[in-house]
Amino acid sequence: MSHPNRIAILTKEYPPHVYGGAGVHVEYLSRELSRLVPVLVRSFGDQTVDDPNLSVRGYGPWAEAGRHTDARFEGALDALHRSLCMAKDRLDASVVHTHTWYTAMAGFWAKKLWAVPHVLTVHSLEPLRPWKEEQLGAGYHLSCWMERTAMASADAIVAVSRETRADVLRHFQVQPERVHVIHNGIDLDQYRRTAAVDALSRWGVKPARPFVLFVGRITRQKGIIHLVRAIPHIDPGLQVVLCAGAPDTDDIRREMTDGVTRAAAGRPGVIWIQEMLPRDQVIQFYSHAAVFCCPSVYEPFGIINLEAMACETPVVASAVGGIKEVVVPEKTGLLVPLDLREGTFEPVDAEAFSRDLAAAINRVADAPALARSMGLAGRGRVEAHFSWTAIARKTLALYDSLT
Repeated sequence: MSHPNRIAILTKEYPPHVYGGAGVHVEYLSRELSRLVPVLVRSFGDQTVDDPNLSVRGYGPWAEAGRHTDARFEGALDALHRSLCMAKDRLDASVVHTHTWYTAMAGFWAKKLWAVPHVLTVHSLEPLRPWKEEQLGAGYHLSCWMERTAMASADAIVAVSRETRADVLRHFQVQPERVHVIHNGIDLDQYRRTAAVDALSRWGVKPARPFVLFVGRITRQKGIIHLVRAIPHIDPGLQVVLCAGAPDTDDIRREMTDGVTRAAAGRPGVIWIQEMLPRDQVIQFYSHAAVFCCPSVYEPFGIINLEAMACETPVVASAVGGIKEVVVPEKTGLLVPLDLREGTFEPVDAEAFSRDLAAAINRVADAPALARSMGLAGRGRVEAHFSWTAIARKTLALYDSLT
C-alpha cells in the first residue's frame, strides 16, 4: 500500500510555543511521521521552517478578535479566524490532521475546500470541561460548537485512550467505526533518568532530601488544589515541589496562592516554581523525585505520567480517564480512587481524596525498595508500549486506510 504524498498537521501548539500535552504530542508525532512521509505543520504562532520532510508555518493572531469584543470571547474567535486562514491557503497534502478544538474547524474547512480526508485527534473534550465557562463565558459555547461540528464530519477520529473513545461515543453522534484509539507516546532517548541536579539546587530544592513532584498547569482539570490540600498530611520529611504555572483564571490563581501560602506556613520544604521550565530541567526533577503525583479530576491520557515513568519515577495518580491505561497499580505506581459528583468534576469528598493522595504518596516514599521497583517497571512499560516510533506507524496506517 502506498503512503500519502504529504500530511498536513494543523495545531495550536508547536515549538517553541508548547505549554501542554497536546503540543508535546504534535511535536513528537510530526517529527516521527516526517521520517516516513513528508509533513507540513500549520500552527498558531510565528514559526517558519523550510525543510523538505518537515516544514512549519505559523499563523499570527487576529487583531479584530479583541476590538470591541468581550475579552472572554477573544480566544474562541481568534481560533476560528486562524483556522480559516490555515484552511484557505493552498494545501498540497493527501490528509489533513487536526489537534484539539482550536484547529478542528480548519480541518472541517480544508476537507470542503481541498477534498482531502480529515483526521481529528481528541486530546480532551469540551463537554467534559464545564469549568471553562467561568474562563470563557459564552465563548465556551462557541468552542463546543466548533468541536461538535468538526467531529460530525471528520473521516476518522483518534482518541488518545479507550476511556476517551467511550467519552466520544457517549457525547457525540458519530459512528463507532470512525473512532480509533492511538495512545500518546514518549521520546525514550530524551526522557531518561539523569544524574544532573543543578536545576534542583537553582530552584531551592535540596537534592539530598526526598521530594514529591507535580508538573502541570494550574487548572481545575489537573486537580492541583487537591494536592495542595494534601500537603499537611504528607510526611514532613518530604519536600513538596510544585512546577505549576499558567493559571486559567484569576480565581484559581488566588485559590492556589492562598493554599500554598497556608501549606508553607505549616511546614518547611514547600517549593512552588511558577515559571515554565526547559525540558532538560524538568527531566532532572522527574529523575530525582521520590514520587510523582498526578491528581487530575479529568485526564484523557496524561502524558506527564509517561514522562515521569520514563525517568524511572513511581507515580501516584487519580484513577480517572486514560491514566488507568498508563499506570499499573502496585507495579508502576498507585492509583487513588476518585468519586465525582454526578455531572461534575468535583470530588464527592474532596478532603478524603486529598488525604488518600497523601497516604499513597507516603506509602511509596517510605519504602525505597518498592519505589525503585516501581520506577524500573515504569521505564520498562513505556519502552514496551509507548514509543513514538510505534505510534507514528499506527497513525500512518490510519492515513493509508483513508487515501
